[in-house]
Amino acid sequence: MRVFVTGASGWIGSATVDDLLQAGHEVTGLARSDTSAAALHAKGVTVLRGDLDDLDSLRRGAQAADGVIHLANKHDWANPASSAAAERTAVETIGEVLVDSDRPFVFASGVAGLVQGRPATEDDPSPHVGPHSLRGGAENRAFEFVDQGVRAVAARFAPTVHGAGDHGFIAHLVATARDRGVSGYVGDGTNRWAAVHRSDAARLVRLGLEGAAAGARLHATAEVGVPLKDVAEAIGAGLGLPVVSVDPHDAPAHFGFLGRFVGADGATSSELTQSLLGWVPTGPTLLEDIKAGAYFEV
Repeated sequence: MRVFVTGASGWIGSATVDDLLQAGHEVTGLARSDTSAAALHAKGVTVLRGDLDDLDSLRRGAQAADGVIHLANKHDWANPASSAAAERTAVETIGEVLVDSDRPFVFASGVAGLVQGRPATEDDPSPHVGPHSLRGGAENRAFEFVDQGVRAVAARFAPTVHGAGDHGFIAHLVATARDRGVSGYVGDGTNRWAAVHRSDAARLVRLGLEGAAAGARLHATAEVGVPLKDVAEAIGAGLGLPVVSVDPHDAPAHFGFLGRFVGADGATSSELTQSLLGWVPTGPTLLEDIKAGAYFEV
């Protein structure tokens, strides 16, 4: 299959590209910089220069492909409205190209805020609707193309897709601990984050491209939920720092942008995804990665 991948040089995207190539697919990767283009070219990937704001490049990539994987995101924490608008527009642009083609369109989504009080499942629809909602309501917008002959599939990633080299939420917690001199968690620390190893997430994306039905919601969550106190304790042990509880009111000041999320509960099941695709996570757990030192190199 000829696969167009946005975010092809990113944290999840680069692993997904490797998995696609190993499975025998041809890959065209969207590259914003010379560095990204060179890295993709070295893998044998066809490079398409552009970014999420270059809608013509998105159209060209989608038109020439048998399937599309959309993983790029601006991650503009200072201007989330800009990121949301770009995400929604990218989904609309790709979806319009794929209308009446029955080609697969696997797009990145998340598990944040799906439900409260219990682990989220694949049967839970996204509550984020409309251009001003989280991620621009892109998941629901993408699924509107299903009735127009697009095999749209949501890949809902855990809040932490971990592994050596990760610069996401866990890396931010480690940096905060170094800066503050303590490894913190919010309240009693019993709130949980779902987690998945990068290699498992990449394989799930590829399996979704190859076999998931239109409208499928896939959960890239190997662990239903890891208590944040356990995460803080593992970070504290790795850095040789004390572990402390942070009052919820003080979380934004202590954790920065992550203060809005670090006290939330995000337990998420992937039982239906594993049954649907035969996906069995095999990578290390989040705590195993932390304890192995994946996040402590300076």
